Parts: sequence; structure tokens; C-alpha cells
Amino acid sequence: MSTPVEPKPAASVVLVRAGPPEGREPLEVYLIRRQKGMRFLGGYYAFPGGKVDPIDSLPETLACCRGLAEADAERILSGPSRASTGVPALAYWVTAVRELLEETGLLWACDAEGRGIDARTPAIADGIERCRKRLMAGEASFGQLLAREGWYCDLGRLRYLSHFITPTSSPIRFTARFFICPPPLGQEPRLFTEETSEGFWIAPGEGYRRFRAGEMTMAEPAEYGLGYLAQFDSLADVWAAHDDGRHKFHGIVDRIDDFYTGRFDWTTNRWTE
Repeated sequence: MSTPVEPKPAASVVLVRAGPPEGREPLEVYLIRRQKGMRFLGGYYAFPGGKVDPIDSLPETLACCRGLAEADAERILSGPSRASTGVPALAYWVTAVRELLEETGLLWACDAEGRGIDARTPAIADGIERCRKRLMAGEASFGQLLAREGWYCDLGRLRYLSHFITPTSSPIRFTARFFICPPPLGQEPRLFTEETSEGFWIAPGEGYRRFRAGEMTMAEPAEYGLGYLAQFDSLADVWAAHDDGRHKFHGIVDRIDDFYTGRFDWTTNRWTE
């Protein structure tokens, strides 16, 4: 057997909002579809996210964050799987906020006192748009762009959800932390086609049923995330359940070392419908 590729640190965000009053389910989540030509999970439905950039870990980047102390982030992510990543725990939160801006146009930011920005103000909406365009163009780092607007990276509304590691058989691997949060005030996700071909809100139970029916191809994180959230009765219940900052579930590879020995039966490991 060849030596498995070392997984790269990554972060993803599960956006959740209340479903419409006439809907069959109380919640909706935001899914994207990765461009088919992408090397990793091309054409798969997933949550917004990406790998941790080295800049996300720099002291000057972490210093522009509000809402979560570095010590608390380390405590939340503590465990055997932390030792090999070599990046500060807080960097995962930064990556989650940055990737959310890059892939959906949503920005969790605040002022120096921790007051969240309100995109219903035209000047704020314009600032968010500037940040994304300049970030995607590589004109400056995420922290520098926020500083130009007089903003800080607001980590306080992201709640830690789960940890997944790509199977050892994959030529591209990630050790990914997943977070859950609502959309920021006055903002709606938009579709940007650099990496995604679709972006839409869907009830988690409906998304899970479509996955089971073979209508939407997903990897383990999206499948488990949808099945897990389909069990909640309200948005208030979701936030109350995640205030403790603890893991809610792990990926199979994080729990079973010999995942691909052929002894694991997927049919016995599905969320109930």
C-alpha cells in the first residue's frame, strides 16, 4: 500500500435559516454544487468552504478577529486530530468566514466594539462587494481588506459542528472543520461561478431524500449534515443545541482507522428519514 497523502486543513460553513411558513420542514440550508471540472469532488453538492490559507494563520490576521478568543478556539478543537495540522485553531474560523465571502458573497464582520455590520445600508453593501472583488483578485489579504473598511472578522456567530477527514485512499485529502451559522443581517447568498455551478436553499430533509434517491451526489459531510439538521424542529432548537461548542458528529474516517478495508457497510450507517 502507498503512503496516504497528508490531509490539508480546511473549513466549511453550513448556512441555516428558518423555512417558509408554508413549507414542510422548519429549516433550510444553503448548498452549492462544485464545478464539474474541479479536481476534488467535481460536480458534487456541498457546503461552502475551502482549505486554510497560510495567511489565515498569521498573528496579524488573528488579531483582526472578534467574538472568539484564541484559547477558546483551541479548547473547542482539542483532541488527537489537532496535533498534526500545525495551524492555530482560530484559523479554521477565519477560513470559514473568508470562504463564505468568496463563495457566497456573505460577510460576517463587525466594528471594533463587536457591533455587526448591517448590509441594508448601501455603504456597507458596497464595502462588502469591494472586499470580495479585491480578495478574489488577490489585491490584499482578507485581514487587510477588512481593515481598509474599518471592520473586523466576526467569529461570534459561527458555532462548531463537526470534523471530517478525507479517506486515506484519496489523492487529495483534507482535515475539515465544519461550522454552522445564520446568514448575516441584510445579506443573501449569491452564485459566483469561479468554483460553483449552483447555489440554492433547500430543506435538509428534502436534500437528504434527494441524495438517497441518487438525484444529488454528495460526499459524507453534506450527507451527514443534511440528515443531522433534518432532525430539528426549529431554528431556535438548532442554536440552543450548538451553544456548547462541542462536536456533534464525526466523519467515519475520524472514528474508524480501517474505513476502507471492505468491512464497512454503508447501508447500516444512514440517518433515519
